[in-house]
Amino acid sequence: MRRRLRKLGFSGVMLFVGLTGLAVFMLIPIVYIFNHAFKPLDEMFLFPPRILVEQPTMANFDRLFFATSGDTLPFTRYLFNSVLIVTATVLAVIAVSSTAAYAIAKLRFGMKGVIMALIYISLMFAAETVSIPRYLIISALGINDTYFAHILPFLASPVAVFLMMAFIGQIPNDLIEAAKLDGASEATIFARIVMPLAAPAVATIAILTFQGVWGDVEASTLYVQDEALKNLAYYVSTLVNGAQNNVAGQGLMAAASLLMFVPNLIIFLMFQKRVMETMLHSGVK
Repeated sequence: MRRRLRKLGFSGVMLFVGLTGLAVFMLIPIVYIFNHAFKPLDEMFLFPPRILVEQPTMANFDRLFFATSGDTLPFTRYLFNSVLIVTATVLAVIAVSSTAAYAIAKLRFGMKGVIMALIYISLMFAAETVSIPRYLIISALGINDTYFAHILPFLASPVAVFLMMAFIGQIPNDLIEAAKLDGASEATIFARIVMPLAAPAVATIAILTFQGVWGDVEASTLYVQDEALKNLAYYVSTLVNGAQNNVAGQGLMAAASLLMFVPNLIIFLMFQKRVMETMLHSGVK
């Protein structure tokens, strides 16, 4: 260990210490959520408060799943809505972005340069800047209080199209031309050649879309008034707001937040190599 530190030098050691401290600091909220999610109610009121839980319990999760169905909907309804919305949105975004990227990167057609310019320009706008146009479009289409109000805002994803376009653009044109000479149609080339080679980009888009949709509260707040169609992120936000001045509700809030956090962590750990490969090929750092 000492030899490694000597090789790093003073600046390297300071950088290592600084990054370690930053990592520990970033882990504090995660430790807090894990700790409170399994903490019994009596430990919530201890003074001075305990840093770590002494008697872990699943009582908060039991209350979350089985004791929240009074005047409001049960927790499982919000969970079902989120799973359904995320699955449909991820599949739809992959289909739309991959086909659009293939057409722009490999096909010739009029106004191609204009479309590419619009995609690049749209990357500069934050999602909040188009909230009002989104609301007007959703209202005009009459899809308020439907699952489509959750899905539609994510379909036109310039980031997804950009990543797919950068990845597909590196596929050799000779490979596509050889497939055409063998009699393959555009659909066959896209499905059997392009998509398998673009698997890292597809995985990256799936992860980014999952994270965005899984934690989205905009649709449930602005576009959907029917409580039965709201998602899990909205429900967790109501728990967080309600637990700010309520010590007894912090365990329930932490349990719900943990269920929101764990899927993101698992999916990223499973596909992080794909994400890094896509960022390397697309030039995104």
